[in-house]
Amino acid sequence: MRDFSDWAAEQMKDPDFKREYDALEEEFALLTSLTRARTRAGLTQEELAQRMGTTQSVIARLESGRGKPSTRTLERYAKATGTKLRITLEAAE
Repeated sequence: MRDFSDWAAEQMKDPDFKREYDALEEEFALLTSLTRARTRAGLTQEELAQRMGTTQSVIARLESGRGKPSTRTLERYAKATGTKLRITLEAAE
């Protein structure tokens, strides 16, 4: 049985797959930032949800990438985790 890293390495040889994968880089970075902020704050999804006045399932959806959070939601998430939201625009490569 092949492991995931072998499969992924093989898929990355396909230019179409690589282009689509690379297009998700910013989304993956956001999801990682959300989870890290919550973890650094020492919060469970349930505890974070209580601080934000929402439910654990909403936090799970945010952290899994199912849906696009609004700036307001990201601000609430940042405040609840004791972090600062920073949005930047950078020149396209």
